[in-house]
Amino acid sequence: MNDTATPLIEVRHLTKYFEVGKRSLRAVDDVSFAIHAGETLGLVGESGSGKSTIGRTVLRLLERTGGEVRYRGDDLGKASPEQMRKLRSKLQIIFQDPYASLNPKMRISAILAEALATHGLHKGKAAREKRIAQLLETVGLRPEHASRFPHEFSGGQRQRIGVARALAVEPEFIVADEPLSALDVSIQAQVINLLADLRERLSLTMLFISHDLDVVAYLCDRVVVLYLGKVMEVATTAELFERPQHPYTRALLAASPKPDPLQTGEPVALQGDIPSPIAPPSGCVFRTRCPHAIEACAQAVPPLAETTAGHHVACIRKELFSPA
Repeated sequence: MNDTATPLIEVRHLTKYFEVGKRSLRAVDDVSFAIHAGETLGLVGESGSGKSTIGRTVLRLLERTGGEVRYRGDDLGKASPEQMRKLRSKLQIIFQDPYASLNPKMRISAILAEALATHGLHKGKAAREKRIAQLLETVGLRPEHASRFPHEFSGGQRQRIGVARALAVEPEFIVADEPLSALDVSIQAQVINLLADLRERLSLTMLFISHDLDVVAYLCDRVVVLYLGKVMEVATTAELFERPQHPYTRALLAASPKPDPLQTGEPVALQGDIPSPIAPPSGCVFRTRCPHAIEACAQAVPPLAETTAGHHVACIRKELFSPA
């Protein structure tokens, strides 16, 4: 029997490698974190850090190379195809590109009805039509929009439809994979507010993947910082933004645009380019760009260690852990 303290989602030492010729690309390398019911966990990092790969591997849209992903204490990797099909109603995703994730030949009613039919929900035409109207209203659209095709909607409206499709099967957990990156800035705020409202109203549990730190600060309870497939830092959102400890986290925050031109952060200089995940640096993968790297950083992979309650950092330079 699962304990109430058991995380809804628990990722243990997750790895995902892709074969490139005769070499392995380490997209995700020994990543661990947990998400409790009702929590929104942010996953941040530069492009190529492994964020989307983690999201898809957690849901078994990609098969893991190693490690475990547990849902309510049960290892998803051991679930049979039939068991996974049933679990899909509990584990959903909002895709990054609303222009590519909706079938252009299907009306919105058919897109939403397909999810209901697959999982045997709201059987009967009248029940499904009522549920579809309810879903559209939940995401800020009108019931009459059900008869339209995806090309008749704006990008923001299409993403709302993507959210409605994810909600259709009443999931417990949603991976939101960069849901704003394909949208114009002018409509991103609408989707952000929609997700924040749904999170509160439906008590959703989310893994929110983004490179936009301001959005993460607004939506997320805790944050995992990734670099080259490895976790650099984990903390509550308030703690991470107020007292970042890893040099990479500090660099990310310093590079984030400031709404107040007088609000200037301490400049953080990163050296060189992001290494290839096919041939990552020895020891700490961030050391080749870190302004504080020393010779010992190349010798061993730093463990993700707790520095203060709930705040974990993967760095051997303990003297850097005082507030920035």
